[in-house]
This record gives sequence, structure tokens and C-alpha cells, in this order.
Amino acid sequence: MNPMEEANIWFAEAHDEGVALTFKITNHLFSKKSAHQRIDIFETLSYGKMLVLDGRVQLTEKDEFIYHEMLVHIPMLHHPAPRRVLIIGGGDGGAAKEAVKHDVESVTVVEIDEDVVRAAKEYLPFTASAYDDPRVHLHIGDGVQFIEQSDEKYDVVLVDSTDPIGPAEMLFAGEFYGKLKRVLNPGAVVAIQAGSPWYSGDVTAKSYRLLRESFRDVRIYLAPIPTYPAGMWSFIMASDAEMGEPRPITFSTRYITDDVMRGAFALPRFLLEALEG
Repeated sequence: MNPMEEANIWFAEAHDEGVALTFKITNHLFSKKSAHQRIDIFETLSYGKMLVLDGRVQLTEKDEFIYHEMLVHIPMLHHPAPRRVLIIGGGDGGAAKEAVKHDVESVTVVEIDEDVVRAAKEYLPFTASAYDDPRVHLHIGDGVQFIEQSDEKYDVVLVDSTDPIGPAEMLFAGEFYGKLKRVLNPGAVVAIQAGSPWYSGDVTAKSYRLLRESFRDVRIYLAPIPTYPAGMWSFIMASDAEMGEPRPITFSTRYITDDVMRGAFALPRFLLEALEG
């Protein structure tokens, strides 16, 4: 028996000075300080394998499908025929795994930290299996530099970043959103993860306002994710085209349905007030 299974070892992620979410750990599978961040992969008692970057939970085996389905499918279904997809971040492969459920020609993943990709391929096959799909192309490098230098155009761009600290900080800047437009085909849809509206509503509201400065149609939607702060997470999608009704879901999902997709845009009063502030 693994000694950790008998020990009372817990990992805690603090959400503020008085609140933390804790997980009982049965094994510490991987740990490395890369050139960009600390990477840890734990086996947890209740949520299976868990990826942690700089002390913050990125995904767990049990509930990653909620985050990745909501980040990917809502913007892709609001595009009439997405063929080329760009993912900024997402080195674990989870977003790419969902993107290839659509009739796409290519999915390009731009991940700054190659060690995240390597660790995911070894320990997180439930997301990293996406790299086995020949339509998925991995580019190791900085996402901002990629869009500044790329000559390619995309129908959907998904910003699957960590929180706006460290290597992901520039991905939440207004300048970045403006630069994104140079790699977009006409009618393209952009989507970002925008944090916890309960604990970081200022980040959510700021991202919304910055995207409105660059795009014509900007919409916020929400998803319940048990292992993220407050169990509530926000996403924002934007386009220079007026986005109509989404296409119906015609592929296998575990969380999202056509009704869930429509209901995700119903926002609580406290968030509406933050957006108006």
C-alpha cells in the first residue's frame, strides 16, 4: 500500500484569507519547477488525478469535462462552420479534446510550458489523448508572440489560460484582445475563461469591458465547477459579427445540453451590477 494512502495528507487552495478548498491526497505523482511555474499532479481520494500550477487547481479527473465543454462548445456552436481553431494555453489537452468533436480541419494549441504538456501526456491521458488526433498541432511558445507573428487565420480562438498572474498575465490585457483580431477570419468567435465572479468579479468585469472595446458582440456565461473557487466560473465570448442562436449539439457530451447552453447566459444580479460598475 502507498504510505500516503494511510497518511492524513491534504492539499489546500486558499480562495481568500478565510476560505480554502481542500483535497485528501493519496499520491503525489509529479512535481517540477519549470521555467515558468511549479507543476504538481496529485492523486486525490475524491476527484481522481488533479493538475495544480503554482498552487492553484487547474483541473481534476472528475470534473474537468464541465470546464472544457463550456469553454469550447458554446463559442464553437455560435459559429456557423468552424474549421480552424486556435487554443492559447490548454497544454493539458482538455480544450483540444472537445474541439475535435466538431468537424474541424485543424486545432492549434499554443502552450508556453512544454513541461505541462509532457506531464499531461504521462499522467493525464483523459485530456492529453487529444494530441493523438492528427488534426491537433502543438506549438510551444508565448501566446502573445504567436498572434503577433502568425500569418494564419482562425474561425474560433479559445484562451484557456491560468489565472491572470505569472505567465498568463498578458492574456488578460486589453492590448492582447486587440491583437487577436489580426488572426481572425470574418465572423470569428473568441472565448476566454474569465475567473470566479464571486472571488474575482473585478477580473471578470474588466475582461468584459476590454473585450467590448475590441468586439461588436460580447456575452458572458457561467458554469458550476465544483473544484474552482466558489464553484462558479465565468466565460466570455466575443465576435465582430452579431452572434445568433447556437447550432444544436450533435455529438457526445457529459455536461452541456442545448438547454444548458441557453441557460448559461442568465446572470445573477451581483454580476450584472459589477459589469455596470
